Parts: sequence; structure tokens; C-alpha cells
Amino acid sequence: MINQNRLLNEANNYFLDKKFDKAMFIYSALSNEFPSNKEYPIYAMFCDIANEDEAKAQSLFDYFDVAKNEDLDEAIKYVKDIIEAYDGDVNKMMDVLKDLSTSTVDTLDAIKYEDFKSLVTSRGSFREAFEDIMFSTKVAIESKTDFFDFVSNLIDNGFDSTAYSYLDGFTQYFKYDEAIEKLYKRLEESKFANSHKQ
Repeated sequence: MINQNRLLNEANNYFLDKKFDKAMFIYSALSNEFPSNKEYPIYAMFCDIANEDEAKAQSLFDYFDVAKNEDLDEAIKYVKDIIEAYDGDVNKMMDVLKDLSTSTVDTLDAIKYEDFKSLVTSRGSFREAFEDIMFSTKVAIESKTDFFDFVSNLIDNGFDSTAYSYLDGFTQYFKYDEAIEKLYKRLEESKFANSHKQ
């Protein structure tokens, strides 16, 4: 008897560790073994995307991992729309980005962290505000305090893969910083807790 939860957690951990080939192998095996499960092919798609664009794959993974618990079909549809949009359908991409939220920043480049915090206030939660911008806009971090606050919020809201990405990107600036070590520790604890959810 195959333990689906255990295998899915194992594959997700490989994905978070950027071992995309190993993750893809398990996701594909799960897809073949359980063809009626809609989640597994989506996760496999993220591995495929990671070969070309790791940041995009991680954002999609984080979004899906959180959104599927509320409405799996809607999360799958949204992810597929985003993927199609990025695959060159410019009109579709613009539609998807417009749909994200009317309060989303107009620029597709970056939003200052103080402006992002205003977006959090207007949306009522960090998670909703981040989902609004995660596929279209980067958050421009200008201070160490903002960086720690932002990454802590990512971890608190289940965006572990994106948090890893930001930590890995900024580690060179904050080498040997105790706060960085604590954030990595929290991520490991979050990953461990998630892998033991049944």
C-alpha cells in the first residue's frame, strides 16, 4: 500500500531543497499511480517550470500549496492561467494580472516595502496582499529590518519556498547574521511540521 501523504511530503521537501529532478520523479509516480488526483500533475508542472525559472516555480508552488486547501479546483485553474499567460499569451497575462486585484500596484517591476505594507493594510492580511503581487511584482527591500519582517511574514503565511528564495538571495549581504540563522531554523521547523501533517 502506497502512503500518498508520505510520498507527497517527500516530493515537496525535495522541491523546497531545489532537488527538482527527484521531486519530479515522485510527483510523476504519484500521477501515474493515482490518475484521478488533480494535484500531482500540477506539482510536476512546477518542477518542469523550475528548469527555466526557479523563482516563478517557487512562487507558483507557494501559492498552490496554500490556495488548494481553500478551493482545489479554483487553485488549479488559477495556476494554469498563470502558466499559460507566461507562455506567451500576452492578452491572457494582462487579464490575469488585472484580476489579481484592483489594489495591486500598476508596475510589474517592484514595490517598495512601505508601499507593500500599505497594501497589506488595505487588503486586511499579509497573505492576500502577497498573493495579489507574487506573480507580477517583486518587493524591493531597502533595510535589514524590512527584510527580516518580510521573510518572517512569508514563513508565518506558508510561503516557505519564496522565503528560502529571499534568504538565499540576501545571505551574501548578511553573512553570519544570527537573525538569518533563526529564519533558516524557522523554515526548517515549518518544513518539518508540514511534512508531518496527515
